[in-house]
Amino acid sequence: MTLLEVEGIVSGYTKELDIVNGVSLKVDAGQMVSIIGTNGAGKSTVLKTIFGVLKTRHGRISFKGEEINNLPPGVLLNKGLSFVPQGRNLFPMMTVRENLELGAYIRNDKKQIEQDIERIYEMFPILRERRNQRTSTLSGGEMQMLEMGRSMLLSPSLMLLDEPSLGLSPKMAHEVFDKIEEIKVKGTTILIVEQNADRSLKMSDYAYVLEMGKNRSEGPAEQIRNDPEIKKLYLGG
Repeated sequence: MTLLEVEGIVSGYTKELDIVNGVSLKVDAGQMVSIIGTNGAGKSTVLKTIFGVLKTRHGRISFKGEEINNLPPGVLLNKGLSFVPQGRNLFPMMTVRENLELGAYIRNDKKQIEQDIERIYEMFPILRERRNQRTSTLSGGEMQMLEMGRSMLLSPSLMLLDEPSLGLSPKMAHEVFDKIEEIKVKGTTILIVEQNADRSLKMSDYAYVLEMGKNRSEGPAEQIRNDPEIKKLYLGG
């Protein structure tokens, strides 16, 4: 079943400049799909446009068969679409537990929330250990895990991940990638933009390559990963 379909979207940060200019893609339920490309190709802009952070000027976005162009992020969360943006978007003076609870702010089923937080602790044991610490004391990788865990408290059908390994040490990035694979195995569909394109493609089922805000190529992730030209341009040879 096609969960997300993006058809010819155009968007940008100012009225005068289109960053994304006609991108199309789709994500089937149960898949992990990668978007790769050079800096400035429009990868993160695509995710922000899907999630309603940026307006769609042209084109169509549908989620679970419903058109969602320009719906507010809060509405999309209720529909089962979550977004973990690049950088750290946490409340540093609040505890890990308090930040997690904010992920369920639109819910009122307290007993189930407690069960779901316990489920997050089982997936991310370090968050249980750090649950009473201020978030500012966490490492970059721990913060990334907290963001992913918080996103999962709404049981999303589709999670958008934007550069999850950004700024992490190789060891911590490896741990984060392992958790992303675990999230997929547990049934969450994932659309990911990641600077480590080789690792992202290894984890993915399908991939899109963007160039200058447009589709360059697409195909099964392993096929894209082994394409000589793609290797030369995007995977360091």
